[in-house]
Amino acid sequence: HVQLVESGGGSVQTGGTLRLSCEASGDVYCMSWFRQGSGNKREGVASINIQRGRTYYGDPVKGRFTIAQDSTKNKVFLQMNSLRPEDTAMYYCAAEDYCGGSWDLPENYLYWGQGTQVTVS
Repeated sequence: HVQLVESGGGSVQTGGTLRLSCEASGDVYCMSWFRQGSGNKREGVASINIQRGRTYYGDPVKGRFTIAQDSTKNKVFLQMNSLRPEDTAMYYCAAEDYCGGSWDLPENYLYWGQGTQVTVS
């Protein structure tokens, strides 16, 4: 069973930056970030295919957020720039043993982190 540990959330002002990290305890092939604001459904933010390096982004964050992996391939980062109040949410790291199906559907992921809060004011 793979465990995911997130870090890096916090509170920033509009236009600020944050960097989230997610480290997996074992090998995974797809790692993604989701977010869930108060009263909203869980939304796909970004995803990366660990083996191929391909990345995917949700429309609201394109051009502002960047997902990347480190050399160990078991850790990914989400660089968030030009943050807006609407980015306020609990951010969750998710991972799967294979890459298939739509990256932005929560039901396609087996492993989940505990979440880290991002607040933009």
